[in-house]
Amino acid sequence: MKAMLLAAGFGTRLKPFTDKHPKALAMINGKSLLQRNIEFLQQFDIFEVVVNVHHFASQISEEIHRNNGWGSNFAISDETDAVLETGGGLKRAQFFFEKENQFVLMNVDVLTDLNLKAMIVAHAKNKSMATLATTSRKSSRSLLFNEENILCGWKNLKTGETKISQQSKTLIPKAFSGIHILNHEIFTYLPAFKKFSIIDTYLEWCSQLEIRSFDHSGGKFIDVGTTEKMSEAEELFH
Repeated sequence: MKAMLLAAGFGTRLKPFTDKHPKALAMINGKSLLQRNIEFLQQFDIFEVVVNVHHFASQISEEIHRNNGWGSNFAISDETDAVLETGGGLKRAQFFFEKENQFVLMNVDVLTDLNLKAMIVAHAKNKSMATLATTSRKSSRSLLFNEENILCGWKNLKTGETKISQQSKTLIPKAFSGIHILNHEIFTYLPAFKKFSIIDTYLEWCSQLEIRSFDHSGGKFIDVGTTEKMSEAEELFH
């Protein structure tokens, strides 16, 4: 199996570090976020990785080459012309997954002890188009699932804005962890190369395509989006 790490963002909440570096190279106890997630994927026998780059793109490429990919084989998906967000970034990296039936998509700035193997097995068993790692933690924006863990909508808990793509008597809010297992067929539903969020694609198509939650509540998880979160991450991941 192959994976993609999303590393093209500006990481504005990690300033001043990201004034001179990409967020993927932020250090947690002596290892960059990039290295930690490469090693996380290796635990599950994933050694083929594509990384998208934009902000200080050359620093990421140089770090990968300097460390021989930490034992993994790398490809770079170049977005130096424009940041394409999660959906557009994945679409540009389609070349990397041509022979893959399923693959992993993951934000580079999350750290977790999620059992990715169990998530992959569940994805295959359910025959879903996409499986999204979630927890019951509090979040300002939540995905809404029915009792069968099938995606139905989205809600901004701060503003009350809600998008319902399919009706359900019960809508359970869950916080997305930034980790996806996807079937190759997802590329059929992604628009031509442009900037867009893959969550918008999920919400557009979830009434026709099965998109499920894989709940890993109770385990370690942190979105290292701010300098404060970096300190928390160092307590959780040694």
